[in-house]
Order: sequence, then C-alpha cells, then structure tokens
Amino acid sequence: MTENFGRKGDDGRRPRPGPNVRSVAGQVLVLQLALVVLMVLAAGVTLVLQARQATMEEAEKRSAVAAQAFAHAPGTAAAMESADPTAHLQPRAEEARKEAGLDYLVAFSPTGIRWTHPDPKLIGKRVPGGYGPALAGRTVTSTSSSAFGRAVDTTVPVRDPRGTVVGLVAAGIKVQRTNEWALQRLPLLIGSAAGALVIGVGGTALVSRRLRRQTHGLDPAEMARMYDHHDAVLHAVREGVLIIDRDGRLVLVNDEARRLLGLPDDAERRRVTELGLEADMAALLASGRAATDEVHPAGERMLAVNIRPTAPYGGPQGTAVTLRDTTELQALTGRAEVAQRRLKLLYDAGMRIGSTLDIARTARELAAVAVPRFADVASVELLEPVLRGEEPDGGPGPMRRLAVCGVPEDSAVYRVGERIRFAPGSPVAEGIAAARPVLVPDLRAEHGWRAGDPADTQRILDNGIRCLIAVPLRARGAVLGLASFWRAGTSEPFGAEDLSFAEELAARAAVSIDNARRYTREHATTITLQRSLLPRALPSQSALEVAHRYLPAQAGVGGDWFDLIPLPGARVALVVGDVVGHGLHAAATMGRLRTAVLNFSALDLPPDELLGHLDELVSHIDTDEAGPEWTEDAVPPLPHAPYRPPPGPPAGPGDGDGPDGSPPAEPLDESLVGDSGTGITGATCLYAIYDPVGGCVTLARAGHPGPAVIRPDGTVSFPDVPVAPPLGLGGGLPVETTDLVLPEGSRLVLYTDGLVEDRDRDIDTGLDLLHRTLAAGPHRDPEETCAAVLDAMLPEHPSDDIALLVARTKLLDPDRVAQWDVPSDPAAVGSIRSACMRTLESWGLAEAGFTTELILSELITNAIRYGAQPIRVRLLYDRALICEVSDGTSASPHLRRATTTDEGGRGLFLVAQFAQRWGTRYTPGGKVIWTEQSLDGLRPPGGPGDDGIDTLLDQWDEPAL
Repeated sequence: MTENFGRKGDDGRRPRPGPNVRSVAGQVLVLQLALVVLMVLAAGVTLVLQARQATMEEAEKRSAVAAQAFAHAPGTAAAMESADPTAHLQPRAEEARKEAGLDYLVAFSPTGIRWTHPDPKLIGKRVPGGYGPALAGRTVTSTSSSAFGRAVDTTVPVRDPRGTVVGLVAAGIKVQRTNEWALQRLPLLIGSAAGALVIGVGGTALVSRRLRRQTHGLDPAEMARMYDHHDAVLHAVREGVLIIDRDGRLVLVNDEARRLLGLPDDAERRRVTELGLEADMAALLASGRAATDEVHPAGERMLAVNIRPTAPYGGPQGTAVTLRDTTELQALTGRAEVAQRRLKLLYDAGMRIGSTLDIARTARELAAVAVPRFADVASVELLEPVLRGEEPDGGPGPMRRLAVCGVPEDSAVYRVGERIRFAPGSPVAEGIAAARPVLVPDLRAEHGWRAGDPADTQRILDNGIRCLIAVPLRARGAVLGLASFWRAGTSEPFGAEDLSFAEELAARAAVSIDNARRYTREHATTITLQRSLLPRALPSQSALEVAHRYLPAQAGVGGDWFDLIPLPGARVALVVGDVVGHGLHAAATMGRLRTAVLNFSALDLPPDELLGHLDELVSHIDTDEAGPEWTEDAVPPLPHAPYRPPPGPPAGPGDGDGPDGSPPAEPLDESLVGDSGTGITGATCLYAIYDPVGGCVTLARAGHPGPAVIRPDGTVSFPDVPVAPPLGLGGGLPVETTDLVLPEGSRLVLYTDGLVEDRDRDIDTGLDLLHRTLAAGPHRDPEETCAAVLDAMLPEHPSDDIALLVARTKLLDPDRVAQWDVPSDPAAVGSIRSACMRTLESWGLAEAGFTTELILSELITNAIRYGAQPIRVRLLYDRALICEVSDGTSASPHLRRATTTDEGGRGLFLVAQFAQRWGTRYTPGGKVIWTEQSLDGLRPPGGPGDDGIDTLLDQWDEPAL
C-alpha cells in the first residue's frame, strides 16, 4: 500500500498535526479568522457611536433636571420679582450649578437680561439667541451656542402664582465636555473589542486545532481513501466488531458480527435490546460496562465478548465491542475448570482436614470438605479398633459411622454412631478386602449392594441417591475405614476421573486419621501413666475433711501434684507440688518427686528436713541426667538377637514414606512428651503437717505459693510462710518453717501457681481474686470451696496445670488423749502401767489391755534404762490405739535377732509382733517411739490366746524369718 493515511514518522508514531492551509482544518481556520475580524471592527464602530449618543443624552437629561429643579425651587419666582434678583439668585445658582456638574446655570428676565451667570461680568447683559418658545411656557432643550461655546442647553420658564412668566432658567453643559466623556469610555470600548477579537481568534484556533486532531491533518482526498480502506478492513476481519452509542443503539456492525449474532440488515440505528439477541448478551451490550473475554451464549455458539468504552480514546460516548467464536474451545475450557476446581478442593482439604488430633472431628472435616463441591452426601466409617487408637487387625470387621454431611441430622438414613456391616460379596465389601476404591454408577441396578441391607438401601434410593464411590481409608498399608461419596439423580453421575479424585482425597484424609489414631493411643498411654502417678483416692484419716481438684493444662497430662499422707500420732501431711513443663516428661518427673516425698515422709521427717533432703535429691538427679546422653551405639548388640518386625499386615508398595515404600517410624507426639531435656530443677513444693491433738500445722515451702487459711468466722488470710529457693537451687541453705494453731473448722487451702497466675493475669491480681472468692463463702465445706474457687478463677484456656487441695481441720477429743510423766525409776513402771489400764477401761478398750501393757512395759523400761529425762507416755484413741513413749535422747532402738543364750534384746521384737505398726520419730527435744494397735479384733496374730510368747521367740529363731 503506497498511501500513508496516518502519516506516521520514521519511528512509527503519528506526528502531531500542524497548520496546513490546504487541509480542511486550515481552510476553515482562514475563513473563521476573516469573519471574526470583520465582526469585531463593526462591533467597535457601533459601540463608539453608541457611547457618543449616550453622553449627549446624559447631558440633556442632566441639564433638564437641573434647570427644572432650580426653576421650581421655593423662592425662585419671588426672588425674580424682587428689587434685586441677582442678590437672591446668584449664590443659589452657583451652588446648584456646582452640585449638578453643569457648565452654567443662568436665570434671566423675560426681556433677556441675565440675573445670574458663572462669570459675574456677564450679569446684567442680554442673553443671545432666541428663547421665544420658553416665554410661551414650554421647556426647550437644544444644542446651541453660548458664552462658553456650543452646549447642550435646557431653558425652563418660571411662573408666579398667577401663571405669568416672570423669568427663565437656562442650564447647559458644553458639547466639548460630552466629547470628553465619550473619550473616557473609548479605552474600555477598544479593550472590549480587542478582548472579543482575542477570544474569537482563540476560539477559532481551538476549533481548528480540534478539527485538525480529528482529521489528523488530512485533506479531503486522503480522508476519502482512508474511509475506503477502513471499510474494507472492517468487512474482511474475522472478528465481529460492533460500535454502540451511549443510548444503546447500534452505530456500526461488520459482516462477521452479523453472522455470529444473526443480525438483520436494518440493525444499524436500532437498540441492541430490539435485535432478538439472547437476554444475557443483549443486557451486556446495552450496559456499556467494560468486559474482557466474557463468554456468553448466542444461539448455538459461545462467544468471547470484549467491550471497551470509546470516550477515553478520543471517540464519542459509547462502546466498541469485539466478538470471537469460542464454541470449539468451550469443552476444553470446561474440563480445565473442573480440574482446577478439584485441585482447589484438594488444597482446601489439606488445609481443613486434620486441624486437630481428634478422630471424630477429622472424619467430620473430611465429610464437610466433600459436600457439596464433590458429592451430595458423604459419610465416613472407621473400624472400631481405630477408634480406640489400636492398630487395625487387617481382617473384616464392623465399622462405626462417625460423620455424615449432606442430610438432615434427624434423617433415618446415614445415622451417625450407627454400627455398619457390609454384606460379603457386595462391591463395597470386596473393595475393602482388596483395599481399592469402588465406583457404583447406578445403585438401582446393583443387586449385590441392595442385598446386604434391603431396608436401608431402599431408604437411600428413596432419598434420590443414584451413584456411589466407596474408598477405603488406607494408611501405612492398613485399612482404617471407609469414605463414601454419594450423588443424587439430579447431579452428574460419577466417572472415572471422579474415582481417581476421590482416592486422592481419601488418601490425604487417611494420613490425618492415622495421626489422630496414634495420638489417641499415645494419649491413652500418658493418661494411664498420669493416673498411676497421682493418688487414686485419698487415704482414710480422721484429722481433716479434704477435697481436691486437678486440671492439667495440655493433653490431659501435667506436672502438678498433691498428696495426703497419714503420719504416726494421728497426724496428716499435706503436699502440693509443681514441676516445670507439661506433657509426659513432666508427669514422669512428678511421679519421681511424689515417690521421693512419700519415702521421706515414711521417715517422719519434719517439713524443713524433708524439703532439704528433696532439694538435695533433685540436685543429684539433674547432675546424673546432665551426663552423656544414652545412644544405641553405646550399648553393644546382643548376640543371636536378629531384628524381627512387629506383627501386622505387610505394607503395600508406596504405602510408606521411606525410600523403599516402607512405613516410617511412629514418632511420639511432642505435645504429650514435652521437653525431655528439661530437668527437675525449678520444681516447687509445699509440705505441711497437721496435728489434730493441738490443732497445730507446721508448714515449709520451696519456691511454692503460700497457703490460704479460712477461719471458722470467715476471716481469710495468707500466712507469711518463709520461702526457700525452688528444688535443686537451695544450695544447702536451711529451710524455715512456720507453726500455725488453727481452730477446729478452719480451712487450709493449698494450690499451685496455675490457679492464681495466667498469661492474662499476674499473681497479685490472682491472689486478690482468690481472697474475694474464699471470703464470699465463709461456711462452705471443702467440696463447695473447690467448686467455687474453680468457677471464679479458672481461665477459659489455662496455660498451666492447676492443683487445688482444701482441708477442713478437726481436733481430737481431749477425752481421748492421756499423758503421764515418767520418773527415771524402774519402780515407776507399774504405776504408769496401772494408770494406762484404767484409761483403756474408761475408753472401752479393756480387751486391748494385755497387749498395751506389754508394749508400754517394754518401751518405758527401755526409756528409763537407755534414755534421759524428760520421759513421757501418751495414749491416743483415734482410728487406732496409739502409744507413744518419748525421752530426751536421740538414740534410736534397732530390732535385732537375739540368740537363745542372750538375756535381753527381745523386747522390741515383742513390741513389733504385738503392734500393727511401730516406729521412731525425732523431735527437737529427743525422740518418740510409737506404736499403733488396730481396733478391729483388738488382738493381733500371735497375741495372748495363741501359742504364747515362746512360740513367738521360736519363730524369731527360724531361718525363714
């Protein structure tokens, strides 16, 4: 093509159109400029003439008004009839002249003699010219000669009351002055004309510039050729092209658009909504909104529609539309969209399934993901061993339906919790046995499926279900359950691609379900360990009424603990402790500390000594655990012990995550294990001993929060118990104790820091809240106190374990306590023994007299012989009969084997045989040897009535003992 309609430059860009007289825009510009200049000149001349005429009219009006005002002013006629009119009228005339801006104001007689004049020299002289019409009584305005030259003059007659003309008044403005007024307006007129010329020329230039831009500087011949070529291109292009104006009328349409849309020949200038198009297509074209490759139907075709507004590109208001036939690509696009939706569904499944380690919730998440994006109804069934966290046995067995989505909750079909058995030979049963997915395209024609449970399957069909995909949930080579996906008759039936997708979806869910199963197993293991380490039931005792609560913060496993330990002398030890961390390691550490406390308390140590020994033990344990870590390489292999895999179904190829498809090792859940590298150092403990004889409680603590005390009157206090460093950090420092005497009915509240401190609450705020809670119930029992404290203080999501122990004190009846001082005289033994017998008779325990007498005789005799003053005997009547003999020495007696020739050494053996328990405890002033005798049957085996003491001695000599 030789023509260059666009006149592009060498760089391919269109140059800016410049002035060209030969172009359409240049010719229009010249014509418009000539017309503007002529119009401005004519307007200027007209304005000058109008200005001059206006000044003359203004002068005539001003002179007439001034002359009439002076002539008709009060006293003017009288002054003219006076003897000296000049004296009366001259000052007034000059004043009026100056105020009105006149050149002269002359009053003269009917004979023409001047009475007033701006030039006093002319007063008394005759007025030139004729004034006959004025004498006749008319007001005359004219341009005439005067003493000042030509002037615009108005002459007004002055009449007396009789109507006779007594004088005349003439007011005038020089014509030269009116010309000056016109000249003063001339610059404004000239400026206005110049401005109009500039505006006209500028407007003409703008119009010409716009015309040049619209025509691109083309001359008429070039424009004609451009139209011809563009019209040819418009008809030859294989895309439909439409131009629609802002009113929705079709302005232009090419041949391809007519073919694609089936438009009539007279479609131009008609509204697109009147062309018989599809409703969506017509609405889109009429809307005028921008669109990019939107696909809409047009008859049997699918058209990709692009719409762009024309105004932003220099065109008129409207839209340009292009149409492409995408019918052949639509099928491929549909399949691609299905694949994209499935990938998105798989991604969502990975994000939503397995959000927790709860088997039932994971099953519900699988069903919820599949409905309605993949299936109309989804159900998940699992083998019952899997629900318990056990390994599936690999054989066929009943399943439990855990989740259903897509049907009402009260529906009789797909009931959650229902036990499911699949009939042998049915497609689903065969799929489970072979661990492969099953597609049933038409359930109505599947007789094997219907034969398993005719009633249930008929209900399913009655609900409109027509096809099924059943996929075994398989993980590490074992079938865990079944995922079933159902579609109704109103949906597209499942196909082969749906079967592959369902298998992939089920495989991802099976991994999460298997993780949840292993977590369930490990959680059950840790819970069992936790329960075995905590006291299952508090021991029976009569000194305290006790209630307790234990709330672990994580996975049901924590490191806090409490204990209640009966001690000799009807006393009771209360323990509350806290181990650093959570999980299995914390629970195991707690068990070690609890065992240590039980062992130390068996020695009947005071609280300060017990915590001191516990601190030393913790230091030793952490030192040992800080040594080299145990590894398998450090242990030599055992001979003749080849590795054998655990029993279970073999893993199929590709089932595991190892390089050879083998299943990976099962890691223990970290949330249950906790930090196994954390030592015991930092654990805290509070240990208290309550003596019901005097109501005294002795407390010591190592890094632990102090107790709260609620007295019977409801007063709440937090005793100041000296705090030692946490266990393992004491460094041999002494532990201090505090003694409190509590009235009967007082409540002692022991707790761990998890109760009063949380991530959103500091310990001071927690203690204040605990104080208010305890004070609000002054008469609660321990159980009610525990419930009220947890209701008020338990956070919504506790970040730490909580242990709470509430004990209400009791006092031993003073009538059940007897005490005697013993002198250092063997002869005193008899009297003490007799007093004890009388006390036993008063308590109704006469049957225990012989055994008690024997025990007291041996213990008192030993105290007198080997001990030191003060020596005391005390009897306590509680749930058992307690005998205590104390002395001032710390030497402890030892049970030993006496030979047949020894004269002594058998007394402590006799005490041990007759008493249910016995022992020694040390006090600041010496020691106490105590015994307990059961009140059930009163006589222990080997007592009086059996073979006697000789038999006991013979048993002592037997090797078996």
